[in-house]
Amino acid sequence: MLKEYRTVREVAGPLMLVDGVDGARYDELVEIELKGGELRRGKVLEVNGDKALIQLFEGSSGINANECKVRFLGKGIELPVSLDILGRVFDGFGRPRDNGPKIIPEKRLDINGAPINPTARDYPSEFIQTGVSAIDGLNTLVRGQKLPIFSGSGLPHSQLAAQIARQARVLGTESKFAVVFAAIGITFEEANYFIEDFTRTGAIDRSVLFINLANDPAIERIATPRMALTAAEYLAYEKNMHVLVILTDITNYCEALREISAARKEIPGRRGYPGYMYTDLSTIYERAGRLIGAEGSVTQIPILTMPEDDKTHPIPDLTGYITEGQVILSRELYRKGVMPPIDVLPSLSRLKDKGIGKGKTREDHADTMNQLFAAYARGKEAKELAVILGEAALSDTDKLFAKFADEFEKRYVSQGEYENRSIEETLQIGWDLLAILPRAELKRIRDEYLDKYLPEKKEL
Repeated sequence: MLKEYRTVREVAGPLMLVDGVDGARYDELVEIELKGGELRRGKVLEVNGDKALIQLFEGSSGINANECKVRFLGKGIELPVSLDILGRVFDGFGRPRDNGPKIIPEKRLDINGAPINPTARDYPSEFIQTGVSAIDGLNTLVRGQKLPIFSGSGLPHSQLAAQIARQARVLGTESKFAVVFAAIGITFEEANYFIEDFTRTGAIDRSVLFINLANDPAIERIATPRMALTAAEYLAYEKNMHVLVILTDITNYCEALREISAARKEIPGRRGYPGYMYTDLSTIYERAGRLIGAEGSVTQIPILTMPEDDKTHPIPDLTGYITEGQVILSRELYRKGVMPPIDVLPSLSRLKDKGIGKGKTREDHADTMNQLFAAYARGKEAKELAVILGEAALSDTDKLFAKFADEFEKRYVSQGEYENRSIEETLQIGWDLLAILPRAELKRIRDEYLDKYLPEKKEL
């Protein structure tokens, strides 16, 4: 039986304190009825004896503490799910925002998900083709991995996210592939861009979109990624689909976390963010993975904008600790007109070795990847040297490496927003570029692969 309370002691910002409460639980959903009959929602943040602290979802304007009624609903925030969620657009609380009908649920799932027993996890080992050479060839995404994109303000991470969502597929399996896309705290223009792009390219048919706008309440931002992951877990573990979850922008999520922490008057940690931000982020990222015996899987690409392009900032720093690598976007490459401007040298995918090679991509993938990294690093060094000493000071080999670095950025990293490259095309471009260099310099590739794949030298 639902109990109704009229014992609201005070309302401060987005928080409400209720006295004389019996049996309230942490994270429980609360309904507040105002004098005029308007309903607002909230959740329990803290219970101390018979006092409950409630976080309001829609803000506290117009609430009179003496005239409102509070009902505790006895359950957490839930998402109604069925296969009909595919092709739909929801808000941060899972309510339709595409003017379509409400979902008739097969079941209702708690958005915090069920904990996964570590021994039930399977190791990520299958290659996911994103169609983006700098990711597929050098920082490979593997099924069940969590691979964040570290971007900066004004860089085209939205375009990259939409491109991956359109193009991503698991090679060599017949299993269905779905994309769950969660946009957290983005502007109306950005939201419109994603919805239109997905609709125009037909990607929406296999996608579920959760869109939380910048003017929506902070607490909705906290719920949005969990809504998306709950939908992903349902499609993966109950409908046996491979699900790619794209979360953009995690920075907005952390700002909402900081806002709520400040409202609760908690002692701040690094740069004003709460001390439990690491734990909170891990409850999102650790919901990626594969389960032994389950066909489906959840792969995550969280996207965050680094404040002032600083990768030591708490948000990218903690994200890098929890996740399995990072793809870093470069402002310098963006200025050169490279799209997507992925800086391959500081980028890393910790599980790439497991997802490439014979039977997965191609036998020569690991060797060419190592060689491209080494040659590009040396080419950049040579270019820096040329800036200081002049080009005349470079040896002939160094000049070739400098030429390689330029061509690599132009032809391998840069590919445009709508070019979808297969892994064979990516590897072929890699070999064409390596043909610029003398064969004696290709020390990281086995001779048998050089004989088989290295093209004849031709003038570029």
